[in-house]
Amino acid sequence: MPCSCAIARLLLKDGKAKVKRRTPFTIKLLVQPATTSTQPLTLGVDTGSAVIGSAVTDTQGQVVYLSEVQVRNDIATTMKERVKYRRNRRNRKTRYRKARWRNRKNSIKTDRFSPTMRSKIDAHLREIHFVQSILPIRHIVLETGTFDPHALKNPNVLKHKWLYQKGINYGFANTKAYVLTRDSYTCQHCAGKSKDKRLEVHHIVFRSQNGSDEEANLLTLCKTCHDGLHAGTVTLKRTGKKKGNLNHATQMNSIRLQLLKQVQAEETWGFVTKEHRQIAGLPKEHCFDAVMITTRGAMPTFQTTVVLKKRCIPDGDYQQTKGRHSEQRILTGKIGGFRKFDMVRYQGQEYLIKGRMSTGYAILMDIDGNKVDLRPIPKFEKMKRVRARSSWMMCQAPMPHISSTAN
Repeated sequence: MPCSCAIARLLLKDGKAKVKRRTPFTIKLLVQPATTSTQPLTLGVDTGSAVIGSAVTDTQGQVVYLSEVQVRNDIATTMKERVKYRRNRRNRKTRYRKARWRNRKNSIKTDRFSPTMRSKIDAHLREIHFVQSILPIRHIVLETGTFDPHALKNPNVLKHKWLYQKGINYGFANTKAYVLTRDSYTCQHCAGKSKDKRLEVHHIVFRSQNGSDEEANLLTLCKTCHDGLHAGTVTLKRTGKKKGNLNHATQMNSIRLQLLKQVQAEETWGFVTKEHRQIAGLPKEHCFDAVMITTRGAMPTFQTTVVLKKRCIPDGDYQQTKGRHSEQRILTGKIGGFRKFDMVRYQGQEYLIKGRMSTGYAILMDIDGNKVDLRPIPKFEKMKRVRARSSWMMCQAPMPHISSTAN
């Protein structure tokens, strides 16, 4: 159970305890206590595809733990970069090697999750196990959500259920056939004046600019106008549509199922949490949502004034070399005793290492990845490593301000 700073200091001074963890500061007893005074604690988790909020309360509604975890959403981008590097290298060095595409067992096995989904599910489980390792958790409450991507994309299905079976493309081979029929097989720029009978379907917002493949972003053009548009001689006065962001909704459906399978927990819903949070007068923050989840609507009392900020990071950098012919090797191990994402103390403040130089200098950043502009550039010899890198960066931050109307 959490204790006061004075008790922890006396236990450490008398040699009855030792420091187990620096952030959050955790001690471990070295002697058997005469009596145990643990209480059943409840962990509330506000699940999310971008940020996870968690909180722990006792039976009286006293909040003893708050945290927010930033989940990785850059895995797909970094894997595309890896594909680019590999393809460049293979074409440059092994152009005569026989192609191998169907020997990737991990990508064709059943019950497989994508790397992004695997990372997000593991982030939720890692946070739950972390809290269980430092506090006597008896109950877990998860706020989950089920989303209907079809209804989010086309709200009319809520009024007309038959649209689930008969959507916009019903009766057509594909979206291209629908767009051609919608535009009456006529060029929407010249209206047939070019006498070109070859018709093509054009993306108003280019796919390279994150343009959508939906019919709202597609237009029928003849080949003459289409070629002129890409050559810059033709200009369209149409507004297109970019890709919608329904990935998070789809991911949350799978995250919910996997968490309920792997964790013995009670389930609650977002609309219930929102109502309880508004009654309590708490601002919209993920950690406060988690507080109302764990108290189940009771008025909380805050025994802590800090929030544990965490940000998931990769195990390491993929790029190993640089230069036109990969002749310069990039050091991924320690340089001067420091690695990337290590937490260091410099001039009385704690920072995280963003980059290192072989000349003995480092670039520092905060927990959000923002570079800290320090002059002169910090040297290794003037820094002290506080914590080695792990699967996430961690620091303590003040709890968000609560209005006077809230308890």
